[in-house]
Amino acid sequence: MFAVVRTGGKQYRVAAGDKIVVEKLAGDAGDTITLDDVLLAGEGSDLKSTDGLTVSAEIIAQAKGEKVIVFKKRRRHNYRRKNGHRQQHTILRITAIGDQKAEAPKKAKAEKPANEAPAPAAAQDAAPAAEAPKKSRAKKADVDAPAATEAHVQAPLKVDGAESEMTDSPVKAKKSTKKAAADKGADDSEA
Repeated sequence: MFAVVRTGGKQYRVAAGDKIVVEKLAGDAGDTITLDDVLLAGEGSDLKSTDGLTVSAEIIAQAKGEKVIVFKKRRRHNYRRKNGHRQQHTILRITAIGDQKAEAPKKAKAEKPANEAPAPAAAQDAAPAAEAPKKSRAKKADVDAPAATEAHVQAPLKVDGAESEMTDSPVKAKKSTKKAAADKGADDSEA
C-alpha cells in the first residue's frame, strides 16, 4: 500500500518501510509520530478512501542538509553580502500506513565461523606492503629545474666595421665605421 502525505509544505509518496527526509519535525531519535495530512492512498492502481487514514513514522535522526551559499552583489555600488545556510531535516522511517504495518528488515547472518580470526589475514596483507620500498618519482618541475638554472651564454654581437666584437650599440658602431672610413680615405689619399 502507498500513500501521498503532505508535511513541511511538500508532498511525499511513501510506502511501509520507506525512509524519507522531510523538513524539521519536533521529536528526538526513536520517537514515533503520525502524519495526518494524507492526500491519496491506494494499492496498485486501486485508490482507497483517505478519511481518517494516518501514516505513522519513526524518527531516525535529526540532521542538517548541505550548505548553501547566499551571495548578493550590486554592480558598481560596492555592495556584497555573503551568507551560508544549512537547512534542518528530519529523517523518517515509515512504519505503517493506516493499519498495514511494515515488515521488519531481516539481517544477514555471517557465513564465516566465529572462531576464525580475521586479524592475522589483515596482518599478512599489510606486511608485504610495508616491506616493499617506495619508488621515488621525479616531478616534472624537478627534471626541468637544472635546465632552467644553467646560464645561457649569448654570443657577442658582431657589427660590420666595428673595432671590437663586444660592441652592441649601433651608435658606437656608426662612429667606428665613420672612423674606419675616414682612416681608409686618408690612407688612399696619402698613397
